[in-house]
Amino acid sequence: MQFRRIENLPPYVFAEINELKLQARRAGEDIVDLGFGNPDIPSPPQVVEKLVEAARNERNHRYSASRGLPNLRRAVADRYKRRFDVDLDPDTEVINTIGAKEGLSHLMWALAQPGDVVLVPEPSYPIHIYAPVLAGAEVKRVPLSLDADFFERLQRAFVESWPRPRVIVVSFPHNPTTACVDLDFFAKLVEFAAEHEIMLVHDLAYAEIAFDGYEPPSLLQVPGAKDVGVELYTLSKSHSMAGWRVGFVVGNPEMVGALGKLKSYLDYGTFQPIQ
Repeated sequence: MQFRRIENLPPYVFAEINELKLQARRAGEDIVDLGFGNPDIPSPPQVVEKLVEAARNERNHRYSASRGLPNLRRAVADRYKRRFDVDLDPDTEVINTIGAKEGLSHLMWALAQPGDVVLVPEPSYPIHIYAPVLAGAEVKRVPLSLDADFFERLQRAFVESWPRPRVIVVSFPHNPTTACVDLDFFAKLVEFAAEHEIMLVHDLAYAEIAFDGYEPPSLLQVPGAKDVGVELYTLSKSHSMAGWRVGFVVGNPEMVGALGKLKSYLDYGTFQPIQ
């Protein structure tokens, strides 16, 4: 049998690592797991208790909404206002996703199509590269290192690409290099995207994990950012809720709306008690 859509996908790196870890543990090895960000402390007990309470309510056993419950979307908007002083319309600029990974994957289906070019940092979290691949787009990898100006490399990659890139995917604090940026980087990126009609996607998975007084900024803190981009936000790392699959895409209402339309054909959102 042929499965052409997945022929260009290599084995998923974390699945391969998990298999190697399993083999080593079976052999009696003591493993220090430096793999992907999967918190090993439990979720907050009050959150677990609320889940149990909500799961006992039979009304929550029905289908949910693809965009997420209104109260949840309002809570996300409130969080962005408190944390970043960013105003979001919960009805048009916030959508719940089944984790950030699902959100990014389906977002790329909505934004990119065969023939489009997407710029992605190299190295990068695997789904940043392969979500565009699954959408049929061409990925151009832009080297990211701590000793070079990444914005200049993005500019050069844009100029050297034909057709011109349609989407730029970034993620800061960056996985796996830990590279960080300030708000000035995002300001230049937003200006560049507006000038060249590029859509920006920022994965803020590590929004709450930083050290030495550094506070990761949001792309949406830049004036005009919502005109060109969206941001992914997740509770997986910050709240030790990786297995709960709670994520959000926020920002540009057209991009959020496109994702919502696609998701309406694919799922009915996260299990309501989790929301």
